[in-house]
Amino acid sequence: MGSRFALWSSLRSARLVIRPLALLAAAILLGACTGLLPGEQPSPVVVIVTATPASGQPAPLAPSPTPLAAPPEAPTATPAVAASDTTATPAPEARSGLLQRVRERGRLICGANADLPGFGFYDRVRDEWSGFDVDFCRAIAAAIFDDPEAVEFIALTTSGPNERFAAVRNGTVDVLIRNTTWTLSRDIAGLAFGPTTFHDGQTFMVRASARITTSADLAGKRICVARGTTSEQNLTDDFAARGIAFEAVLFDDEGQLYPAYDRGECDAVTSDSSQLVSKRQTLDIPADHVILGERISREPLGPVFIENDEQWRDVVSWVVFATIYAEELRVNQENVEQQRAQSNDPRVRRLLGLEGEFGQGLGLSNDFAYTVIRKVGNYGDIYDRNLGPRTPFALDRGPNKVWNLGQGGVLDSPPFR
Repeated sequence: MGSRFALWSSLRSARLVIRPLALLAAAILLGACTGLLPGEQPSPVVVIVTATPASGQPAPLAPSPTPLAAPPEAPTATPAVAASDTTATPAPEARSGLLQRVRERGRLICGANADLPGFGFYDRVRDEWSGFDVDFCRAIAAAIFDDPEAVEFIALTTSGPNERFAAVRNGTVDVLIRNTTWTLSRDIAGLAFGPTTFHDGQTFMVRASARITTSADLAGKRICVARGTTSEQNLTDDFAARGIAFEAVLFDDEGQLYPAYDRGECDAVTSDSSQLVSKRQTLDIPADHVILGERISREPLGPVFIENDEQWRDVVSWVVFATIYAEELRVNQENVEQQRAQSNDPRVRRLLGLEGEFGQGLGLSNDFAYTVIRKVGNYGDIYDRNLGPRTPFALDRGPNKVWNLGQGGVLDSPPFR
């Protein structure tokens, strides 16, 4: 009995020693994880819990990367991996809240063409941007900031480090407005498209002396075309369907395309008719070249932006619609002040923000369309200023007229109601 008691006492004493040692070891191990020594008091741990956004409300996101500019050349995008026009790319995750980020930044960043007079052109001497597409960028800035100059333009291309679609996907630009065709393959590749701002079609420019009058006359000829564009695919598809043999002369850089044609490296050059009209003015002797009246495709051109931000889609879309609807209602830059002060037409009053709260629903001021028309113009004002009869291009509007003014126009806007 005595021996058992002695054994029990020994074990009890050992436990009394082992337990504190075990606790001390645990404390040391915990200190190694937390950076604390035994006896030190830990700082409080703060857990930040963010509420799930209500339906339709944007989630907070990090600011978009600031693109780089390279004066005195046209500002260009931060180099990005080029993406083919026709290769489907998985859609990115939702990046809602772009309108808020643009506001916080204090300016819109718009991807544009820097070398297409009439549509998008950067004057390196005056450090000025101009053109039809450029003015739609300014219209968006006017709607957001009440200032059409609150926009930074980034020169984008169809290939290379400043490829246009990569710049949209990676957030270098907020919107791309650069003679870009809306196609299915692009629409399912992480991009979204706004309303068509210019209905175009592909055709050919040839030398007047060649006496080429139709595309069929180009059988066996050398045709210059930009690689990886819808122009290349349209040319290949259309001529294959009609059994017309030809030799494609491909260029990665559109800047090389027209000088090569002008030097005689090909018999014709093909692109959208609007681009050909613009580029003809850059040739050595523009009068020596003609643009065929035939069209081998339909090219709906308009704004491009990232998918999955419905508020941003609505803002861009309804700014464009405002310019079209204003022309439908015969409200222009010259008479908008008078219309705002005197019009009893409920459609005009809603457009100009005198009735309803439609702008507020977009996240803009209710008179955003009035600001756009007053500071940039309606669709006709924008067209005439850049492409109309008083410009070197004198480009006939063709289908780019509003539907209710006759002459085959197809432009229309959903009503402001």
